[in-house]
Amino acid sequence: MNAPFNHGRAGVREPFSAFVCDDMTADLLKPILTEMGWQQERIYRGGLRNAVQSLSVSASPSILFVDMSESGDPLHDINALAEVCEPGTVVIAAGQVNDVRLYRDLVASGIQDYLLKPFSADQMRDAIAHAQLTLAGPKPTDHANDRPHLMTAIVGVRGGVGASTIAASIAWLFGDKAGRSTALLDLDVHFGTGALALDLEPGRGLTDAIENPSRIDGLFIERAMVKASDKLAVLSAEAPIHQPLMSDGSAFFQLQEEMKAAFECTVIDLPRTMLVQHPHLMHDVQATVVVTELTLAATRDAIRILSWMKANAPQSKVVVVASKVPASGAPEISRKDFEQSIERKIDFLVPLDVKSAAQAAKLGKPLAEVAKGGVPGKTLSTLAEELIAVIDAGATEQKGPGKSLLGKLGELKSLLPAKKVK
Repeated sequence: MNAPFNHGRAGVREPFSAFVCDDMTADLLKPILTEMGWQQERIYRGGLRNAVQSLSVSASPSILFVDMSESGDPLHDINALAEVCEPGTVVIAAGQVNDVRLYRDLVASGIQDYLLKPFSADQMRDAIAHAQLTLAGPKPTDHANDRPHLMTAIVGVRGGVGASTIAASIAWLFGDKAGRSTALLDLDVHFGTGALALDLEPGRGLTDAIENPSRIDGLFIERAMVKASDKLAVLSAEAPIHQPLMSDGSAFFQLQEEMKAAFECTVIDLPRTMLVQHPHLMHDVQATVVVTELTLAATRDAIRILSWMKANAPQSKVVVVASKVPASGAPEISRKDFEQSIERKIDFLVPLDVKSAAQAAKLGKPLAEVAKGGVPGKTLSTLAEELIAVIDAGATEQKGPGKSLLGKLGELKSLLPAKKVK
């Protein structure tokens, strides 16, 4: 049930309150509060459950830290917290469960950040700094409602079919031609060519994100991404091949969430193995470009990937692109036989243009730019326009990126009389 809502309490709002479950967390917070000039008495024991009870009868702080370690049903308790908090509070949560589904659900409910225990003092400082920026900065929702975010995945059915070349070109076209701020996320962390295709040094941003997913936030994105132009930034890696990077996928999902808030478009160069290992990465993808060749092996793998997409990402518009199609001579599999095998049409054919491809590699420019006067460039430009149309057609139905927990409540309290905030 919704708790009484008193607008008058906002005038005496404290800057920060914390509800912790253990002495270690309290001891970590105390010096940070002293640095910020905040009272250590605003640290309470009892975790999330106590936060719900206390805030039902007292003013909500500007920034609220809640420890979910002792919560048996974190999502239920977060919804209960949403019932008693006032609009405008930014919530930072912490817990011991390292599960990407839980993180996704918490972010969807309006949580600003989730720290995995044990976390460091620097991680807490970064989370507070991010919260303060959210409180002080302009709200992104008005802009996002005008231009809803487009997330596009580029998936090659086999290695070497040209998926990365197309990903770099589409990202460049979104930015420099469509005029939309765009992020290119290359998830081939050991052998990715996203930065290389644009003549950039990849940096350590992506590997740092995988090793420390709890540190991913808006400030991290701003610091880690490498700018290719005013409208295009790249997050890529060349991780050492003798050091495997283990991840449950939470870092990749968090990167997607932060990019949705910071950019108008995200292009993900998604290795096909990621579909098997981390299927949740396709959860918010509105359009998927499946890149193939007209070969027997590519036909087999295209059938399997298209079937996977239908079962696991039905919300995503699938576009099939045949790449490196020879201008003369018959391909290994004819277009007609290929389309019969995959039981659908090929949407775009990108012809093989060895000269333009070599020139693009030498100059460190996307193929769409180098071959803009030829068939490959024109085809890629039309493809980019079709992808943009995926969101432009339904712009009025799209919602902006996540609000703070209490920003959502300002709308939901008038619509939902009781039990759950979604």
